[in-house]
Amino acid sequence: MSNSKLVNYTKLSPNHSGTRTHSIDRITPHCVVGQCSVETLGNIFMNKKSEASCNYGIGTDGRVLLCVDEDNRSWCSSSNSNDQRAVTIECASELKHPYAFNDKVYNKLVKLCVDICKRNGKKKLLWINDKNKALNYSTKSDEMLLTVHRWFDDKACPGDWLYNRLGNLAKQVTEQLGGKVEKPTLTYRVFADGKWYNEVKGLSNVAGRKKQAISGVAVKASAGKICYRVHLLNGDWLPWVSGYDIKDDINGYAGIKGKVIDAIQVEFSGVGDYKATYRARKQGKNKFMPYQHNTEHDTEQDGYAGVIGTKIDGLQITLT
Repeated sequence: MSNSKLVNYTKLSPNHSGTRTHSIDRITPHCVVGQCSVETLGNIFMNKKSEASCNYGIGTDGRVLLCVDEDNRSWCSSSNSNDQRAVTIECASELKHPYAFNDKVYNKLVKLCVDICKRNGKKKLLWINDKNKALNYSTKSDEMLLTVHRWFDDKACPGDWLYNRLGNLAKQVTEQLGGKVEKPTLTYRVFADGKWYNEVKGLSNVAGRKKQAISGVAVKASAGKICYRVHLLNGDWLPWVSGYDIKDDINGYAGIKGKVIDAIQVEFSGVGDYKATYRARKQGKNKFMPYQHNTEHDTEQDGYAGVIGTKIDGLQITLT
């Protein structure tokens, strides 16, 4: 196995476990919590007492440090099992939350991820925004998986700035590898007129029946992370839920059977830059109201689908 040709500076740390015991199928980017150079970063990891290192580092100017040969397991993620299979990358960042990267650092991270994937025979970089699902996912031979330090220790790493962009990072890298980010499938159903209506996938149909006011909604995604909530007519927003089980009235669906709703919010993340795109139909009307994207607010969106104070009898939900 070779090291990246993107390396500008080499300072090999003594802090590593030697040859990996697992083939590379993960990339774990970290935030340094400091706008340091590759020279400074290299010096930090020369200290044996730190018991820390990384395979690569990206300095604030976008240059790349080789700290531990890619063949070897670095000491970076507070997890032996992760570091045995992950290429770890420390990235210069701001000192405070959300630990933002500058453009030079982020752009070089994209290039380095592409290079790592190519040399390891991978055509897709995946981001699964759910710790349990990600760590239990068995990568295919042409897949690389993103993981994060916060999954293995009580840390903010890699910072919310990058964490919230990992879906986009995976998409950018996969596109440059010539692969395709597959659009997840959304499945949903509604409760109205005393019963659960049939499931609908994407925009294949409308969930609900004209003139029958909706009081419950269940939504799931085939990949990524989805959460949703509803607003009760003449009431308040109910808690967010993330499950899909019509027998579970705590986290399996949003709503209270028999209590009519007038608005819904849906938030999707974790696969590329896909967003939940959804709309509601006023009870007894033929026309749907405008689409809402996630919970965005702008001149054409108010953060939810529906009109407070008006019953709804139809929903459509997809990803765009």
